[in-house]
Amino acid sequence: METAEHHAILGIIENRLVVSCQSYPGEPLRDARTMMLFAKAAVQGGASAIRAQGLEDIDLIHRNVPAPQIGLVKIAGDDVFITPTLEHALAVARAGAEIVAIDGTRRVRPDRLTLQQTIAAIHEQAGALVMADCGSLDDGLAASDAGADIVGTTLAGYTGDRHKTDGPDLELVRQLAGALSIPVLAEGRIRTPQQAAAALEAGAYSVVVGTAITHPTSITSWYVDALAAAVKPTASGQLLG
Repeated sequence: METAEHHAILGIIENRLVVSCQSYPGEPLRDARTMMLFAKAAVQGGASAIRAQGLEDIDLIHRNVPAPQIGLVKIAGDDVFITPTLEHALAVARAGAEIVAIDGTRRVRPDRLTLQQTIAAIHEQAGALVMADCGSLDDGLAASDAGADIVGTTLAGYTGDRHKTDGPDLELVRQLAGALSIPVLAEGRIRTPQQAAAALEAGAYSVVVGTAITHPTSITSWYVDALAAAVKPTASGQLLG
């Protein structure tokens, strides 16, 4: 499904950066307004769109940030946890997301609807674009056949279908881009500008970066681990930097 408005949204993100602004319960920045401010800062820095999790976050970002939004909810307790049911997907669209991200794997969904039924209902009832978060080439092919407007590599390495790569799964990006006629968004473990550029060169339509931009706890830990690895013990057991 693609209207003139949807075509315009896809044009906005083509060859550009989407920033994922997410934080989770128990984390210091778990606050919808904080995520909205992260989104504002990302757009100010040149992001073309925002990916956000949680209905309150999506609503605040929709009302305050002038950029398209990929919205989702994460529901713990099942393998299928990214916008796992049609009810969740429709709520995400109502909150203001122009693109609804859903689990796009071939796994059984909690509400027992097929992926095709879910996507068709989102199109018909919400008029939103659908991004299928996939973990393999077969997932992507099935999601495209089911009517998804966008396929993402979000779940690569997390479903058991593929080895979890240290950085982005560029091989999967190449496979999907070569096999599909719909946009492929590279997402997952993209930590540097060079890796983002490599994803575009591999055929990605757009690149989604989250943790490396909007998750200070993780970013800090990368530096802490690197410094710890650089400290060498002396013969006396003392540490040298």
